[in-house]
Amino acid sequence: IFISHCRYALGMEDGRITDDDITASSQWYKTTGPQYARLNREEGDGAWCPAGQLEPSDVQYLQVDLGRLTFLTIVGTQGRYARSSGNEFARAYRLNYSRDGLLWKSWRNRLGNPVMEGNKNAYASVINDLHPPIVTRHIRLIPVTKLSTTVCMRVELYGCPWDDGLISYTAPEGQLMMPPGYPIASLNDSTYDGAHERRRLSGGLGQLTDGVIGLDDFLLTRQYHVWPGYDYLGWRNDSLGTQGFVEMEFVFDRQRNFTSMKVHSNNMFSRGVKIFSSVSCQFKPRLIANWEAEPVAFKTVLDDRNPSARYVTVPLHRRAAKSLRCRFYFADIWMMFSEISFQSGNGIKHDNQTFLSEQVNITTSCLFVHQRTPYSNPSASDSPDVSNTPVLIGCLVTIILLLVIIIFLILWCQYDCKVLEKVKRHNPTFNSVVARHQLFRCFYFEACGGGYAEPDITQCTPHQCFHSNAPHYAETDIVRLQGVTGSNMYAVPALTVDSLTRKDISAAEFPRQQLIFREKLGEGQFGEVHLCEAEGLPEFLGEGSPLPDRDGHSVLVAVKQLRADATSQARNDFLKEIKIMSRLNDPNIIRLLCVCVSSDPLCMVTEYMENGDLNMFLSQREIESTLTHANNIPSVSLSDLLHMSVQISSGMKYLASLNFVHRDLATRNCLLDRRLTIKIADFGMSRNLYSSDYYRIQGRAVLPIRWMAWESILLGKFTTASDVWAFGVTLWEIFTLCKEQPYSLLSDEQVIENTGEFFRNQGRQIFLYGPPLCPPSLFELMMRCWSRDIPDRPTFEGLYQALRPHVSQ
Repeated sequence: IFISHCRYALGMEDGRITDDDITASSQWYKTTGPQYARLNREEGDGAWCPAGQLEPSDVQYLQVDLGRLTFLTIVGTQGRYARSSGNEFARAYRLNYSRDGLLWKSWRNRLGNPVMEGNKNAYASVINDLHPPIVTRHIRLIPVTKLSTTVCMRVELYGCPWDDGLISYTAPEGQLMMPPGYPIASLNDSTYDGAHERRRLSGGLGQLTDGVIGLDDFLLTRQYHVWPGYDYLGWRNDSLGTQGFVEMEFVFDRQRNFTSMKVHSNNMFSRGVKIFSSVSCQFKPRLIANWEAEPVAFKTVLDDRNPSARYVTVPLHRRAAKSLRCRFYFADIWMMFSEISFQSGNGIKHDNQTFLSEQVNITTSCLFVHQRTPYSNPSASDSPDVSNTPVLIGCLVTIILLLVIIIFLILWCQYDCKVLEKVKRHNPTFNSVVARHQLFRCFYFEACGGGYAEPDITQCTPHQCFHSNAPHYAETDIVRLQGVTGSNMYAVPALTVDSLTRKDISAAEFPRQQLIFREKLGEGQFGEVHLCEAEGLPEFLGEGSPLPDRDGHSVLVAVKQLRADATSQARNDFLKEIKIMSRLNDPNIIRLLCVCVSSDPLCMVTEYMENGDLNMFLSQREIESTLTHANNIPSVSLSDLLHMSVQISSGMKYLASLNFVHRDLATRNCLLDRRLTIKIADFGMSRNLYSSDYYRIQGRAVLPIRWMAWESILLGKFTTASDVWAFGVTLWEIFTLCKEQPYSLLSDEQVIENTGEFFRNQGRQIFLYGPPLCPPSLFELMMRCWSRDIPDRPTFEGLYQALRPHVSQ
């Protein structure tokens, strides 16, 4: 689980958590019972209030049953406003939690403090991130006070389902590493919530399930104010006797059919740390049963070239069990883990059907929860109705001050850009880290126009933005169009979009009344993407239609629609996008079928792909084997993956022949029809599901930096060569079955820092690791796509010719 993806309201405010699931130790009145403890709601007398005055020694609590094991990441609280009649709130509180409703544990933050800051007034909500997060089903909020006072609370809880099902792991205690010349690393499990007895951890969960992935250098940490080695649990080989392995046991909420185990392991071999050499796992169908005699063994492919930490996926062959015991064998002096997760299916049969794929994509499962997130701005209805003149004056003064600050920042950034031009003139290699980060800030602050947005270098003067000498279109020959649905930035020769009369659009006008809207697929700043049913479309398009043969007269299509509040610039860009799309004709490129532009709202109608996008398609599948066939598990073969790669290279070869730069090539933008033909599109950014794939500035999705070449991030250069870089990352996604985000170990800021290493070419850049499924020759091709020097990267024609023979073999 990535914590940044797991921040969804669990249902206090919107009622998905029922009144029966909310209890309390006491209540003052019936109208201040626990059922009224819902954030932003004011039923009853406005909140839950425990009986009487709360004393410092009192333990009163509000208890919520979440109905299932949940990965809890955030708690939000309010006091009681009660339409101006109440003024009670909790200034602080503690959390207790239980996974079974019997054994209760006390939450503490990473520094050992159990008390969380509460509210300062009766109506404003306070959002607290849980560091560490909690795996629990039951949660208790316990108000804390230093004085005798009345307390009331309203609450929302945020997180996502704990589909992993793991309820405890047992392991040896972590140890101290005292390397000469380096800081002492304490590799213990500091957040473990079980028992510590005889140098062994038992009955709890801790840092191996907290969603925090350790860095390549185990001495560095993702947390502040903690000790070196904090993110890892580690053991020294000779300290465990002569057995040469670490034994761990895992207990689950119910019997499951285990498909795989993923272990995030450090591999800093220069300091005697390596991933495990092999692992052997035994299975127990019930806790009171004996361990089954036949284990599952897996031998790891050791890597002495790349010191990056990485996930090792261990296949478990759909063995059914409620408990596992695994022995991880040392490959060097030290072994260190930061995360362990399991993929499994439900082993219970019903009506001769096995319910598989229990592990749900967290983001997908929460995508349709129409609930305000902790960081959304409250609407006017959320705040109390205060008509106090001083308050209004204060608001106006605040707005004026904000405007002054914004103007100052714009002027300051313009000054910075001019200074940086002098830096570049006198120091072309940009060895200064400060100068490099200022360059990034200047470029993406849009010094040419002010405000945070992706830059249009055609509008910049040489004194405002820097450009490299890498081959690219001359600025005067480029028109860049912002996709109105929040999709990629097109970059095509200006001659293709110079005139915008209706006669230049080759797509036919489709009767708007024959489009029946079914579902919204995504949205952007000025437009939306809908799934529609187009009545009579095959007959309308006539012979030679790109649509496959269908039995009926209706066909599903994707419709991009411009919203009524779109700007005139967005309207003009939309028409340009139609003109470009209408001229694209390739079996591996999404087709524009028709348009509705004779009246508002403007619409373009494209093919709809029944099998969705490639990222979702692959992430729900395993590599083909006898086990996948025997158990009807959705799977793909290595040949399938190669064929997909060839199709994408073919489509990009066509775009490159037209000097069309895509700028957002990724599996999320590759769609599959019912025949599994891949068609390249640009809808990825318009869908909330993939918002985490885009680097955000001031809350707005801007750049898919994990797929972008270094020159695109640092210098704003988008060319066919930068598309080749993105193609290499797309290949990496395909051969990892989209189970992991590129550079998942790095934050967005660290990805940007890594591009600086490419820019300086000092050999310290971090590359993506070679996927286990990927043939060595293909990984070499990926590495060529990521060449620092642009001329060294292959062309799409060369990539297509290199990949095509693999399919025929």
